[in-house]
Amino acid sequence: MTAPGTTPRSAPGTTPRPTPQPAEQREPVPGGRGLGLAVALDGCGWHPAAWREAEARPGELFSGRYWTDLAQEAEHGRLDFVTIEDTLALQSSRFDGPDERVDEVRGRLDAVLVAARVAPRTRGIGIVPTAVVTHTEPFHLSKAIATLDHVSSGRAGVRVRVAGSPADAAHFGRRDVPVPPASPGAWPAEFVADLFDEAGDYVEVVRRLWDSWEDDAEIRDVATGRFIDREKLHHIDFEGRWFSVRGPSIVPRPPQGQPLVTALAHADLPYRFAARSADLVHVTPRDAADAARIVAEVRAAWQAAGRPAADVRVFADLVVFLDDAPGRAVARRERLDERSGRGRPYRSDARIFVGSPAGLADLIEQWSGLGIDGFQLRPAVLPTDLVAITRGLAPELRRRGLFRAEYGAGTLRGTLGLGLPANRYAEAAT
Repeated sequence: MTAPGTTPRSAPGTTPRPTPQPAEQREPVPGGRGLGLAVALDGCGWHPAAWREAEARPGELFSGRYWTDLAQEAEHGRLDFVTIEDTLALQSSRFDGPDERVDEVRGRLDAVLVAARVAPRTRGIGIVPTAVVTHTEPFHLSKAIATLDHVSSGRAGVRVRVAGSPADAAHFGRRDVPVPPASPGAWPAEFVADLFDEAGDYVEVVRRLWDSWEDDAEIRDVATGRFIDREKLHHIDFEGRWFSVRGPSIVPRPPQGQPLVTALAHADLPYRFAARSADLVHVTPRDAADAARIVAEVRAAWQAAGRPAADVRVFADLVVFLDDAPGRAVARRERLDERSGRGRPYRSDARIFVGSPAGLADLIEQWSGLGIDGFQLRPAVLPTDLVAITRGLAPELRRRGLFRAEYGAGTLRGTLGLGLPANRYAEAAT
């Protein structure tokens, strides 16, 4: 398979040649941030047989270089951010628990630590690891993401997710969870509500800890011997059903004040959680009508939570198989489906797009007119489909005036058009 805009199949780890740019192209959106574009990185790609493709690098999956190369390729395309997947249990082909398969990728590195490795080796792209907020402690995540924001000079974020399976709970032994149902929609309503209620409190604790140091709390005055102003460090004194946290943090306030918080949501309860706790929500529309409906529901949840409508960022997730020749993309998916041994085509919670970068640009242009602020693409095979995004899709979107050519802000929040939040404790003191 030849990725769009590249020479025929490149050796793993090499950089393909970009597609030549045509003479005619539309002017970029003047003065605006334009369309958002991100990629979700997971293993060798989102298709379970991706690791068997010639371009894949399964022998390097647990190396820092592998993840750095992917992030740098995404940065080459001037994408807004990359997310790095993570869970508390091994990958599985089953919804209700682990499987015994040995023909698919199993095992992963810690996403936050991978992000810390990647951050100093990039300059403009946002780095957003996934973190499970069930079973874990908000103080630990707060200082880890604050540290990542300092290391990256303001390009950190975190994608929060809940975990309800017994396999996850068994690693900690602190709570009992229901037996998994036959399908995700069949979980007991009270159990699901508790998961998201706990997650809401978790994020609130994290955010308060980020604010527990005022921006000018560090004095660093050698002459007077004062390193910090103790009056500008604050106890958060959070008391709730799930957590009791005094604070303050041990890490000074992050450069962004509040690093980006994102969440994936499929239904009303997760939409309300995102409206309470997130800065950006990932959604999974199936078509244009579905996209319009979801955007309306998300914005309604934001307004019900008392948050300004201008603050919401809605990104649609798509799994992508891309090739300049759409027939080759179709053939690649069919080959991967056959290799997977599952006896059925690959399925996803998100829509699966199989075709050319130009065809994907058509879909993106249509959906962006429905209130979608950006798109997070899940490459079916890495690095093949990532290269197709950065060197095929991104230039095509620029030609249509939908996507910027360079980073215009120094922080991830700035890239997304989100301002520096005020420190709640400094405001209270004032």
